[in-house]
Parts: sequence; C-alpha cells; structure tokens
Amino acid sequence: MGKIGHSLPIFKFVRQALEIKKNPFPWEKAICAGFCAAIPAFIGLLTGNLAYGMQAGIGGFTYLYVFNEPYAQRAKKLFWVMIGLSLSVGIGTLLAPHPFLSSLMLGLIGSVATFIFGALKIPGPAAVFFVLCFAMTSGMPIDPTLAPIRAGLVLLGGLLSWVIGMAGWLFHPHAPELRAVRKVYLELASFLDAIGTQNYNQARHRTVMQMKTTDDILLAGHITWRTTDVYNRLLLLNHHANDIFLRVIERFSEPCGKLPPELAAAVRGIVDSIDNKRTKFPKVRQPEETNEAIDQLFRKIFDADAILNEPVSKINQEIIIFKRPIMTVFGGAFDKNSVVFLSAVRYGIILAIAAIVAYSFEFYRSYWIPLSCAAVMLGSTIMSTFHRAIQRTLGTIIGILTASIILSAKPQGIFIVLIIFTLTTLTELYIVRNYALAAMFITPNALLIAESSTHLHKLSIFATARITDVLIGCGIGLFGTYLTGRRSASSRLPHAISKTIRSQMQFVQVLFTGQLNDFPFEKIPAQSKMHTNFDNLKIIYTTALGELPHNKAALGKLWPAIFSMEQLRFHLDACIRREDRPILSDESLARLLLIFESMASAVEHKQPVVKRMVPEITGFPKIQQEIADLQNALSVKNSINSNAKKVKERFD
Repeated sequence: MGKIGHSLPIFKFVRQALEIKKNPFPWEKAICAGFCAAIPAFIGLLTGNLAYGMQAGIGGFTYLYVFNEPYAQRAKKLFWVMIGLSLSVGIGTLLAPHPFLSSLMLGLIGSVATFIFGALKIPGPAAVFFVLCFAMTSGMPIDPTLAPIRAGLVLLGGLLSWVIGMAGWLFHPHAPELRAVRKVYLELASFLDAIGTQNYNQARHRTVMQMKTTDDILLAGHITWRTTDVYNRLLLLNHHANDIFLRVIERFSEPCGKLPPELAAAVRGIVDSIDNKRTKFPKVRQPEETNEAIDQLFRKIFDADAILNEPVSKINQEIIIFKRPIMTVFGGAFDKNSVVFLSAVRYGIILAIAAIVAYSFEFYRSYWIPLSCAAVMLGSTIMSTFHRAIQRTLGTIIGILTASIILSAKPQGIFIVLIIFTLTTLTELYIVRNYALAAMFITPNALLIAESSTHLHKLSIFATARITDVLIGCGIGLFGTYLTGRRSASSRLPHAISKTIRSQMQFVQVLFTGQLNDFPFEKIPAQSKMHTNFDNLKIIYTTALGELPHNKAALGKLWPAIFSMEQLRFHLDACIRREDRPILSDESLARLLLIFESMASAVEHKQPVVKRMVPEITGFPKIQQEIADLQNALSVKNSINSNAKKVKERFD
C-alpha cells in the first residue's frame, strides 16, 4: 500500500483528516455569525434591493475573527478586519478587468494578511476571508465604477459585526481576562498536586504556558488612557500567582515529596472566590503536619484575599505593565530566518500563481481556484496542508451538491435570508469539529452570495466547474507548499536554537550587570529579542513535526532542550520585577557567558556540548538550575547534533 511520508499509510492519513473532534459547539458565536450575515440581506430585502443587502453581508465575515480575546483588543482587531475586507472588495472590483494585476494583488493581500496575523499571533482564519472577498468580485458583474458602493456596503456589514462582537462588553467588560486568570490558578493548583509525582514536569510546563498566555491576554486588554479597578485586581492576581509559583519551585521540588493537599485546596478557593465574587475567602482546613516553609506558602496564598477585597490603593503591590511595541514585534518577524516572514512570502507567491493559472486558462468562475488554494495553505504544516486538502475537496463536493439543490429551487425573498442564516450558523458550529463539515456549508453560502446576481440555471455546468476549480486550486496549494516547505523548518532548527540561546545570554548579561536601569521597563531590547527568537523557534519546531517526511523520534529528543529554554525564559522574565538582583563579578559573568556561547556554538556547528559548572547566582537558584538543565539536555547522546543529521539524512 502507498504511504505518505514513508511512514503513514494512506488510509490512516485520510482517517486522521476526517476525524471528528469532540470540541463543544460554540452556539453563541455561531448564532451571532448567522445574524451578522443575514441581517444585511434582510435589510436589503425590506428596502427592495436584496443584491445590495447580500453584498453588505460579505462584511459579516468580520465576526468570524471574534475569539476569546479582551474587548480592548477585539475592538481594534475587528475594526481593521472590516477595513481590510472593505478594501479587498473595493480593490478587487477596480482590478477585475485586469486579470494579471488582479493576480499579483491577490498574492500581495494574502502575503500581507498572513504576515500580520502570524507576527501578532492572532488566531483564526487569517488571510482566507480577505482572499475570498477579493476573489469573489471577479464573479460579480465587472464594473469598476461600482467599487465605492461595494466597498461601502461591505464596510456597513462589517460595522454591524463590530457592534455585535462588542456587545458583551456592556455586560462583562473583563470576562476574557477573568477567565484567563481563573485558568492560571486552576493550573497552579494542579501543579501543587503534581509535586512529588511523575507528572511534575508536565504540570510545571502547563502552568508556565498558561501564565504566559494569561500575561498576553492581560496585556492585550490594557488601555493606556483608561484602567478599571477590576482590571487592576486581575493584573495583581496574576502577578500573585506568578509569585506563588516561583516560591514553590524555589523551595519545593519533585524530590521533596508530595505537598499537603490543603495547599491546592486553598488555591482552588481563590478560583471559587473569583467565580462567585465572594467578599470573604473560603475557609481551608490546615494540615496536621506542617513546617515554616509550608506556613509561609499558606500565608502567601491567603494574601489573595486582600487583592480580591481590599481597595487597590491599599494593596502594597506595584502595578507593572510591560507591553512590547507593535513595531518591535513586526521588526522581529521581518527577518530572513523568521518562519512568519517566509510563510507569508510563500503564501503570497503560490496564491498569485494559482490566480494567474485560473485567469490564463479561462476557467468558468475561476476565482474558486485561488480561493481553494488559499484555504488549503492555511494549514500550519505540510501534514495539516494535506489534511486540509482532503477536507476541502470532500466538503466542497458535498457543498456543491447542496448548493445545486438550493439554487435549483430558485429561493426568493425571506427564504434566501433564512438560508444564509442557517448555512453561516452551521459553518461556525462545525468548524470546531472538522473543516470538511464546515466546507459543506461554506460552499453553498459563498456561492449563494457570489452568484446571486448571475441568474445561473445550468446546474450541471455549474457543479462541474466548481469541482474542477477546487481540485485544481487544492493541487496547486499542495504542490507549491510541498516544494517550498517540506524541509525548510527542520533545516533551520539548529540556527534557531543557537540564536535563541544567544539572545537569552544577552538578557542574562543585562539582568545581572546593572544594565537594566539604562532602559525603560517596556523597552528592553535584549528581552524583546529573546521573546522574538523563542517564538520563532517554537513555530519552527512545530512546523518541523508536521513536515513530510520527518523523523518524529529524532525531533522528539529536541523537546527537553526547548522545554529548558521555555522555563529559563519564564524565570528571566520574572527577574525584572525583583529589585534584589545581584551584580555578578566579572569572573562569574565571563563563565556564565562562556557557557551560553559554548552551547550556541556547539549546536550551530553540530559539535558535542561540553558541560561546565554554572556559577552561583545569589537569590536565583532556579535560573542557575535551568541553565544546567539546558546544558544537560543539549549534552544527551544523540541529541541535537545527531538529530539534525538524522533529519537531514531522512530528507536526502
């Protein structure tokens, strides 16, 4: 039997692509998305111009970019999305008579949108709906003079989506931030339970990851010109959770044995207080056997009571906001070794090629070729791209049959509005289960909007053309992604790891030589560089795991090193809030920098890592330990050097 990537049987590969996930249905988001698409069409029906109403409904795609982000961030994101969708329709209408220019612009739109969403790590459909809006204009009557009208209609539809997307702010303005802080304390409680067990490292990693996620959410919800008491309390609660975590890992570790279960119960009491808005901390039974360290930890946990109930002005904690400037984020992603940058360039070039092919050979309603190509390339790895192609093809074929039935019935008036509402709602409900299921509803919905003014009646030609377009678009996306991305991530792993290690070395030098006072708190170049390099490393590693072919065992051995770098990054970030940082002697600093440079150089040149004694960092034993752990992870036999060689041999 044929195999994908020499290791995965085709039938198993297809089964993975069609696997139905057990994620809960997002009923609220699905129904709101349905209203965003259907209300403009309904208004158009009432005013006697259904076609304009359906074009305004294109702006309803704005709501599909709503996720569990703070409302401050959501307001800005949805605003720029509706502007982008409107411009896509307007520019697409202007360039529709010029296929070659239209193809280049389509590639540019896809590339820019992919870069922005990747650099800012915004979840969701990224460039797909911008590409859809631009491409759909070629299926509408070609008339460049209609560009302002169409763009304005889409903008109005997007404005409706913005209003619906922001409606929750009136009732729960800090709901996303509250959920994030709640998750931190739940993970912290699970970590306390895991101490002294074999789940210690997994629980520690989950806690660090959740703390990073919560930090990002709280920073995204920060408004410089307006802060609320609730937001400040959540920020302090998050800092408090970080302090508890640091205290635990400094004084307790896996070898020390299990901690009293009452500690985890006390942390979960904080969660209950947040959920139920209690004004009194729930009583927690003290353990019968205790010591000074455990008593101090209990007192630290109970300090959350003051954060929850005392006036913020009376709480003796400084509120510190560290937010990386957006231009720093973009600057870090705009690099020849950045996966975000390379993916954006690849996405735009392949998309432009698909559009040129579509327009050059005069396919019927050819915009479905680049659209299918764009949807397939949304996969983050080669494997997910193949999965996406299977899902897109099967879902679209069934969707075309559904669209044929709908269009053959020649729906009119309110029935069109109801169909749009139903199809949009079902799309959002099933997108979390499997993309193939969602494509069954996306296809007839998009066709109903795009073909509403064409009066198409030859359903056999219609269905055949759509299926042909989808197959060609998926084929171009797969072929292009396979050629340009099948081995790029794995080949960049050694460089990405060494670059991350060096950026951590630079940050260590800033922290422990007094240089930190020379920079504003929110603008520390070494810290920004460390975050940029590590984020890029994580993307490269994840992409390498999905490359075709790949050596899963060899790549798996790299995880301990990446895990150590993740932990080290967390502890270095936590250092900023401490004023008791020591200034290392020249000798100690030189030894420390030598260790980092030796690790980076060994990884880069595929040489063995020589283990050296890490000098003492007074007051920060975990940083010292994590550096030692990183040395050990890189010194393991057949680790990064032999792994990189194995991966390369598999590719060759």
